[in-house]
Amino acid sequence: MLSYQHGYHAGNLADVHKHSVLAVLLDYMGRKDKPLSYIETHAGRGLYDLASPEALKTGEAAAGISAALPRFAADHPYRRVVERVRARHGATAYPGSPRIAAELARPGDRMHLAELHPREFAALSAEMRPRGADCRQEEGLAMARALCPPEPRRGLLVIDPSYEVKADYATLPPAIAALHRKWNVGVILLWYPLLASGAERAMVSALDALSLPGAARHELGFPPARAGHGMIGSGLFIVNPPYPFRAEASALEARLAGIS
Repeated sequence: MLSYQHGYHAGNLADVHKHSVLAVLLDYMGRKDKPLSYIETHAGRGLYDLASPEALKTGEAAAGISAALPRFAADHPYRRVVERVRARHGATAYPGSPRIAAELARPGDRMHLAELHPREFAALSAEMRPRGADCRQEEGLAMARALCPPEPRRGLLVIDPSYEVKADYATLPPAIAALHRKWNVGVILLWYPLLASGAERAMVSALDALSLPGAARHELGFPPARAGHGMIGSGLFIVNPPYPFRAEASALEARLAGIS
């Protein structure tokens, strides 16, 4: 489906959840002197402006990154990346996950990004190709299947669909199992919404039933962004979680407590 544009939701609490964890994991993985592959199946545009008409229409960033960033220590990888991007692009800039990965990348690391939406893909290409990213306007899971196992073999795959295609809830667990079989050393990070309707629950149960090695989940509840909004939290499911995952996820609960 090509209607979803993340600019309306950039910098909300779900972004803070997934992006802060992602920054910690990439920072940790980058300490070893071995190159990484970074793959993302639903990349968006890479860089957002929280003063854009889309972002201002929903106001989700006000209760997200605007309220949360001061709660991160100055040396936290997420805060470092956001502040570095804002120093270059202005105080209302917000990095999406591809830009976060690029800011933490080192020489020798490789990045593969998929995005189907034509306008989002054009923006992604303009933002990320100059940083050496392989940007593809194609279905993201198909790209991941074709690439895995990637070279370098060590790395991280982010799966972050909009879930506007309801079939995603059923197709993602077997897709993740298949990707793990092809790339058993890869870190696979899936984001999913927590919904008032509970539409995600069967998928979460199916993910748990896969019994993948060391797989972990973290869910963060928060108030709806506005009256009638169906998302009431954010979830992360991770295969082969790097060491800091659980500690960072736990710290987030205290760090973001009381934001609404």
